[in-house]
Amino acid sequence: MQNKVKVAVLGTGQMGSGMVRLLMRKQGVELVGVYGRRADRAGVDVAEAIGLDEKTGVALTADLAAMLSSAKPDVVIQATCSKVEQAADEIKTAVQAGANVISIAEEMAYPFYEAPGLSAEIHQLAMKNKVTVTGTGINPGFVLDLLVISLTGVCFHIESITAKRVNDLSPYGPSVLQTQGVGITPEAFVKGVADGSVVGHFGFPESISMIARALGWKIDKIEQTREPIISKVHRETPFVNIEPGLTAGCTHTAKGYMDGKPVIHLIHPQQVHPHLEKVQTGDYIDIKGEPDVHFSSGPEIPGGIGTIALAVNMIPQVVAGLPGLKTMADLPVPAAIMGDVRQLIEDRK
Repeated sequence: MQNKVKVAVLGTGQMGSGMVRLLMRKQGVELVGVYGRRADRAGVDVAEAIGLDEKTGVALTADLAAMLSSAKPDVVIQATCSKVEQAADEIKTAVQAGANVISIAEEMAYPFYEAPGLSAEIHQLAMKNKVTVTGTGINPGFVLDLLVISLTGVCFHIESITAKRVNDLSPYGPSVLQTQGVGITPEAFVKGVADGSVVGHFGFPESISMIARALGWKIDKIEQTREPIISKVHRETPFVNIEPGLTAGCTHTAKGYMDGKPVIHLIHPQQVHPHLEKVQTGDYIDIKGEPDVHFSSGPEIPGGIGTIALAVNMIPQVVAGLPGLKTMADLPVPAAIMGDVRQLIEDRK
């Protein structure tokens, strides 16, 4: 059997550290590098940086190019940012070093929407270096796009799609809570939406665009709304205290129109401890067509665990895939890696 698949992780936050932990449990994979943007931690064993008990023998580095040159990874998993423009330089550096790239930057799920020029550049670079680049994650990347696309496969005809993900923000840190507008007044929420500090969910245009392209639909426009979820009870996490009357989260919706009619409607209410007001989390997909399809799953598929798993489980798909910039709809559907990664790659070639 071939040598172990060499993997490097970019980012040491909640997602990056989770990927390192998962990779160390998989057969046929070797962790060869971990990149973090904080130079003050360079040289520290990754175990110390992310709280593992046993040393890994891999030192954290803030020099991406040097790490790629010395470690020569087959795959780089990027967990450092959300936007294509923020992710592009790291992706291009990895591609030029001959590595396949899996990114969890939300806009990378369908980068052609926000950054067509950069997407074309990354695609051509990936083709030149004969590697595959893709974006994944629980959402966008799976629940409100790839899973939707898969369910349409049993239909003769589709009239419209409505998909909803209800989830709990409690496990997330301060940066996510801030972008969701948690713990502020309704007036501050409205102001935050206007000035861009309250973002809501990253990825609705990407999910709508991915679904539409898979179905052969041409979307005319995408409209989005963000509304505050105002708490009636006290809620708290290690990072925020929410009194009644303050915002517990955000209901973000998006509609994709074709010929003037909404054909794709995505709904994503996110809040801290929704159970305190008897709100159940879950994932729901309704396809109106021939036949109608209704899917529901509760509680929600965990966002953090799901994103980490998807990033690692896509390794066989990108290593065995055709070169270029691909979406999740372009590659084989991922499965949990329960055997040797090398054998899974051979089976896909």
